[in-house]
Amino acid sequence: MTPVELSRIVLRAVRRAVDDGELRVSVPERVVVAPPGPGGCGEYATNVALRLARPAGRTPQHVAEVLRARLLRADGIGDVVITGPGFINISLRESAGPSALVEEILGAGDTPYGHLPEGDGERVLLHGAAEVRAFVHLDALVRILRSQGRPVRAVCDAAPRPEWIAVLGGGAVEHRPVEHQPVEHRLVDHRPGERRPDRHQSLDHQPGAAPDTPRVHVRPVPAPADPLPLGRDAARWALLRPAAHDRPRIDPEHLEQREGNPLFRVRYAHARTRALARNAADLGFRAEPGPVGMDGTRPLLAALADHPRVLAATARHRAPDRLARHLVTVADATQPLLTAVLPLGAEKPSAVHRARLALAEAAGTVLADGLSLLGIDAPDHL
Repeated sequence: MTPVELSRIVLRAVRRAVDDGELRVSVPERVVVAPPGPGGCGEYATNVALRLARPAGRTPQHVAEVLRARLLRADGIGDVVITGPGFINISLRESAGPSALVEEILGAGDTPYGHLPEGDGERVLLHGAAEVRAFVHLDALVRILRSQGRPVRAVCDAAPRPEWIAVLGGGAVEHRPVEHQPVEHRLVDHRPGERRPDRHQSLDHQPGAAPDTPRVHVRPVPAPADPLPLGRDAARWALLRPAAHDRPRIDPEHLEQREGNPLFRVRYAHARTRALARNAADLGFRAEPGPVGMDGTRPLLAALADHPRVLAATARHRAPDRLARHLVTVADATQPLLTAVLPLGAEKPSAVHRARLALAEAAGTVLADGLSLLGIDAPDHL
């Protein structure tokens, strides 16, 4: 069970308590669940009872008890414990625990883990300046929004420079000659078969976009120097990892293969998971989700379970930096596992080795997906 799914279960518990008249409060739009803090227990915790107590005219403990009774009846929840002033701590049933998470990631099929199928939701029109960082943000946001089922197109003030496309890649966008086009025509994402905008048509009323299509301005702080000498992967990381309001560092350190380079750590962790799969095949065993029989994997499991929420938040806030930081968290949490996957010496491969390999492959899958959405290569060898 992912944090997004658990959040929906908690939200349904609140809604049912309101419908039954046990709580008199407006149902919140969303409920946040996260790994418990000091003094907590279980896989996840939420402070929803504390948030609802004042408007409900009840104590947080009372609200927590009302919700606890309903959560205990929900599928996939093994236990609910109230701690502190009213924190609700949730333990998942074994069938919905780590093994199920790994199975969900590895068995996602055509729709990758954390992605949503293409829908008919509200179309989004992204608009950015003809500046290299804005161009890369537009490209990444098209990928990320489409991963969440959102119809999206992007518009640039002017033609992107040919060297940007040659070095940084086109990715999810299509470029057409624009030398003789007015500003309104310079589309980053012009779909084949669509009629080009009328000469005097505004960006808000382009073909394929309803008059009320939300128009989102993508305006990151411009790059202080030319990122192209860094090459595609390091340049895109340098432009996307800082928050849009922060000044990016265009520095050769993004190319360094050392622990202090976050991009290297992410790509190295992915390459190691792929190497482990090859080595395991040479030893005659393959991944099989199950108990891993070791301490230290909880941060990794929490990070993997959080992947759908991070993708949704990245799309909602139009903030690729959130996804980049999440990949660093996953990569760092993967490190303790990497040395424990393969049997040592004369040791024979066992169920725990197969389970650890499955967890490592799940981590590699999430890292590869995130890098792909940012337009960065995820190499099998590094």
